[in-house]
Amino acid sequence: MHKRFEAATVGGGLSVMLCSMYTWVIGIDEVGRGPIAGPIAVGVVALPFSQNEWRYWEGLRDSKKLSERQREVWYSRIQKESLRHAVAQVSAAVIDEKGITYAARLAVKRAIERLELSPQEAQVILDKNLQAPVAWEQEEFVKGDERFPAIALASIAAKVTRDRYMCRMHARHPQYGFNQHKGYGTKLHYEALRTYGSAEIHRKSFLG
Repeated sequence: MHKRFEAATVGGGLSVMLCSMYTWVIGIDEVGRGPIAGPIAVGVVALPFSQNEWRYWEGLRDSKKLSERQREVWYSRIQKESLRHAVAQVSAAVIDEKGITYAARLAVKRAIERLELSPQEAQVILDKNLQAPVAWEQEEFVKGDERFPAIALASIAAKVTRDRYMCRMHARHPQYGFNQHKGYGTKLHYEALRTYGSAEIHRKSFLG
């Protein structure tokens, strides 16, 4: 099959080539690679090829550059506009048993399957260090969430979903302060670990 590539303008005026024979562009990003507790989460968002441009998404940013309230607003928009999206999380137990790279790839696989699209319909674009199943046409980009709306939206979906989960875990284990640090290794978190020990949600392999 002949593949026609078109230039797509991304952050900083750079231009990359995306394959326009596809109906969809699937953006993929993860959050939670570095915490010492909780799952890794991968978000996927499918946009029509023509809508993976910033002019359609005024105010959209990488999830790390948005406040919690702004992320919630954007996630509500993803849902209200019925954008094809999914989030998959892989637990601390799997991370401990198989490693973070395995867990990230498993989360990608699970999330992309939930979109119910075929590799013939979509090109995948991912943030660096992620990989989709080999059947998919895919490209990795450094700081992809700053370069493509589809990846930025995927980052928001993953971040909001994981943060909500960690807040639910706070209700179960309030002594650790998960609602504040979301499982990252803050001073508060390590002090709680010294006092109370670890819980089932902690990544034992990350604690040393």
